[in-house]
Amino acid sequence: MNKAFDATARGLRTFVSDVADGFFEITHNGFALVGLAIVFAALALVARPDLRKTGEEQLMGWLQSRKPAPEATDLEPTAIERTTAASPSELPKQQAAVAYWLSKKYRVAAEPLSVLVAEAYGIGKRTKIDPTLILAIMAVESSFNPFAQSQVGAQGLMQVMTRVHGDKYESAGGTLTAFDPVTNMRVGVKVLQECIARAGSLEGGLRYYVGAANLEDDGGYASKVMAEHERLLQVANGRAPSVTPPGVRAQPMPVVAPAKPEEGSEPAKVALLSAVS
Repeated sequence: MNKAFDATARGLRTFVSDVADGFFEITHNGFALVGLAIVFAALALVARPDLRKTGEEQLMGWLQSRKPAPEATDLEPTAIERTTAASPSELPKQQAAVAYWLSKKYRVAAEPLSVLVAEAYGIGKRTKIDPTLILAIMAVESSFNPFAQSQVGAQGLMQVMTRVHGDKYESAGGTLTAFDPVTNMRVGVKVLQECIARAGSLEGGLRYYVGAANLEDDGGYASKVMAEHERLLQVANGRAPSVTPPGVRAQPMPVVAPAKPEEGSEPAKVALLSAVS
């Protein structure tokens, strides 16, 4: 009886061992075949770029067909056309450096600043006004806030008195375009040109621009603009800006907040800019 059980057990062990060996052999050979197939496929794709391209297109089509449909929204696909932004990497090296520096200092995204910097350089070329001066005025006036407005109604990036210079916005569609960054910049530069022509000098023009031409003190406005102008020139030329630019008297400089005119200077700005317009 015991011999019969032993013989049966040996037979079962032999059967299980043979099945396991067979399964291992089949699996081993199967993986070997898969590996060989992958190697041959890779060699074929390397040798035949057209096959690789066709395979990529088919794979991409398969993935796209299984991509879930986007959720329905009320966003407009043409919104990009109204967006005042561009990649800084598309700017010339000098302009990109200025955009990145202003972005870091004034905590404004570099993409919308890139459009403003490019526009400033374009306007500067046409008007013979240094683009870094235009950017410096925007920095001091509004810290690059296109929706800024003073108590007396100076609006936008360059804080133009809209009710005084409303006629300059007519060709753009009206005074509401004062809050369009590019339009405000173009009008602001026109006003600046008139102020410089009236004063006969750049610093005198800045005093007219801020409304302090007939005041003893402009609150340091011209010095602040010229100091920022000098720093931007250094950045544009690939140098780290100095703390106190040469030839400019050291004064406390705002980092984020725009310059605050002295009491009485804003009303004067209304009167003087009325005379300029």
